[in-house]
Amino acid sequence: MSSIEKIVEQALQDGYLTPAMEAEVGRICDTASELSIEEYMALDRLMGSLLTGEVVAVPRKQFINVMEELVLTEAISQVAAVEANSDQTLDLGDVAAYALNRLPPLYATTEEGASYQRDKARTDLTDLIRQQVSESVGRSLHQPEFFPERKEIQRQQESGLLSQVNKLLKDYAHDFEQQPAA
Repeated sequence: MSSIEKIVEQALQDGYLTPAMEAEVGRICDTASELSIEEYMALDRLMGSLLTGEVVAVPRKQFINVMEELVLTEAISQVAAVEANSDQTLDLGDVAAYALNRLPPLYATTEEGASYQRDKARTDLTDLIRQQVSESVGRSLHQPEFFPERKEIQRQQESGLLSQVNKLLKDYAHDFEQQPAA
């Protein structure tokens, strides 16, 4: 039994499809050169169960890391200053990621929580943020380009499981029809 079939069985047993299960089905479908008939049938069962409400897709919790916006703001400022005063170009994403890896996350799930985290960071962490971004800029300035062929992370279009499964079925199973059991 394939992973897709196991995931669908688990979703049918539990009555819900978690974001992790959804992501794993998407990953399998994206990386597989071809899905088996059993996998298509499992996806079809899942789609039907989602449509009838037998299985409920658990929504992803919406949250943000306020530290990301604070670091990005500081990184933009420092990178712009360096680039204005020299002939060097820095990768803003590299600078921000390096600094973020050395700073505490500040997650929030509501606007009020995000506002609280911003205020807390401005009061308690401004100097640390500035220092970490500055260190990251300095590191970027003196680091050789080891892997010029590296690929940036591409964000996939956000779409729900139903549209992903629907697209997969349209793309790969347009001629497939389940034969009735004899």
